[in-house]
Amino acid sequence: MKQLLSLCLALVLALALPFVALADASDLHSPSDVVLGDARFDTYIPLLEGKRVALFSNHSGIVGDMTSGTGDAEGVDTSLIPFGRDADGNEIEYGEHVLDAMLARGVNVTAIFSPEHGFRGTASAGEAVSDSVDPATGVPILSLYAENSHYPSAESMDAFDVLVIDLQDVGLRYYTYYISMYYLMDACAAAGKPVVLLDRPNPNGFYVDGPILRDEFKSGVGRLPVPIVHGLTLGELARMINGEGWLEAGKDACDLTVIPCLNYTHADRVPLVRAPSPNLKDMRAVYLYASTCFFENTLMSVGRGTDHPFEVFGSPYLSGDDAFDYSFTPVSMPGANEPPFEGRVCQGRQLMDTPLEDIWNAGINLNYLVDAYNAIREDAPGVDFFGTPDSEGRYWLDKLCGTDEVRKMIVAGESAEAIKAGWQAEIEAFKEQRRPYLLYEE
Repeated sequence: MKQLLSLCLALVLALALPFVALADASDLHSPSDVVLGDARFDTYIPLLEGKRVALFSNHSGIVGDMTSGTGDAEGVDTSLIPFGRDADGNEIEYGEHVLDAMLARGVNVTAIFSPEHGFRGTASAGEAVSDSVDPATGVPILSLYAENSHYPSAESMDAFDVLVIDLQDVGLRYYTYYISMYYLMDACAAAGKPVVLLDRPNPNGFYVDGPILRDEFKSGVGRLPVPIVHGLTLGELARMINGEGWLEAGKDACDLTVIPCLNYTHADRVPLVRAPSPNLKDMRAVYLYASTCFFENTLMSVGRGTDHPFEVFGSPYLSGDDAFDYSFTPVSMPGANEPPFEGRVCQGRQLMDTPLEDIWNAGINLNYLVDAYNAIREDAPGVDFFGTPDSEGRYWLDKLCGTDEVRKMIVAGESAEAIKAGWQAEIEAFKEQRRPYLLYEE
């Protein structure tokens, strides 16, 4: 009966989106462990035969997320084990990268597109990354962060026949990998080039939270009318982009094939094996990112330039009372060049002791932001907590939230609970809107 229901679901999805090919969606619910799209070679390699292939990926494109293991030290909080290390502190060896896997199987990879932080994932946030050549394979790397537009050039679009996408996203609207994917999908739709997306689990795919982005707040950290935490895998989001007509090229304009994961559901908590970007250094940071990223470009540091970015927050403007008695000093380091408040002591809070269940249950936790705003207003009343607005009067927080209502409600003295209540109706509407594009059980 379960297999029959799965087959029916796959048929409904395929009929709802005739321009999107689903690869073997009928076996999404087999009882074994999760199988990533990039490990399903028999399904997607035939789609690439005889084609010039461009790969959109980065360091996270490890086939099947295979590693030498994370270890099993008794009493160790695995959510605080740094990516790349096991429980005993030993360096992990990663499995085959999708680039090497495709080359080994005779695929003609002619170009690599890299997102923010570059193909190796080491550049600081927003840092310009030049085109280069992969030294191991000789394949040209075409950076989507070499210029301000982040849109692929006409010359780069001439270098391939089909685009393959495989990289690890974290499921948040202000995490920029999906924006690069959007631009590539749009360019491929305009050029008539097919896209094959090798899907991966979303580590924050078990909930939906946050306001919907308003058009007037579109920016480099927000492109689509989705909540901050949209709960979709990249494959599901790509289907929604295509089906909702969000591409400039039009509705269903992209010839999109999604290779789904097997045995994954949105109720699963699938840990990552490698840092998706330089300042998400462990799983706790991945879970907290939805709540602590709001401090970016305010008078608060989120811990860039420390060992625990997005797991701490603080400011030189706080006096360090009982509520903000944790101190840290940001320094320049790989992936955090010249961080905010470099060399200055910041008083604040550490969240490394917060139980994961509390983080999961809270969803977006606005109490951190509201508490910090009220504390700085008391300790340093002459400064603007939210930093400096742009020429259109939009603060960075407004761009992250996709609206200025959150900031205005904080200034008006509203509680975190009251602010979150204001976006619940649109979350429920979004869940219904996204339903036709889901590949996995909720």
